Amino acid sequence: MTFTIRAARLDDCKDIARLITELAEYENRADQVKTSQQDLEQNGFCANPLFNVIIAEVPEQHKTKEGYTKVAYLLYFFSYTSIAGKGVFVGGLYVMPEFRRNGIGKALMTRVAQLGLAAGCNELNFTVLDWNKPAQDFYFSQGCTDITMEIGFRYMRCKREDLEKLAKN
Repeated sequence: MTFTIRAARLDDCKDIARLITELAEYENRADQVKTSQQDLEQNGFCANPLFNVIIAEVPEQHKTKEGYTKVAYLLYFFSYTSIAGKGVFVGGLYVMPEFRRNGIGKALMTRVAQLGLAAGCNELNFTVLDWNKPAQDFYFSQGCTDITMEIGFRYMRCKREDLEKLAKN
């Protein structure tokens, strides 16, 4: 199957929001989605974007029964840590089920690796749910390793209500 990997444009935000929702549904987290099409437009396609997105697009003859040609996305941003320096963090990777096993996920990972290296990054980071064995197997097949036990870190989060409390202190 042929497909194209390209940087997302402002007019792709509706499809990116759709793909984010599909990923959340797959992960049983649909009720946690806070990102809207408008958020994507305002935060990713502004003077100082908070993230970047690359998408996979198929030709019209391979579109879905619903008419979609944008079938996968990878959202990423650059990060910096005191130990590793500059890195690239993948904040979401999703390929629609009917387009999996066609090299789209690998092509997206290859492209973000190229972008990271071009930007001088020392590492590529992401999270994957502990029950998502197909995703883990995919990442392992790309040469990624699970560093959870190796480095002994916990992935921590303060939700908005926690941020509000913390900001008042």
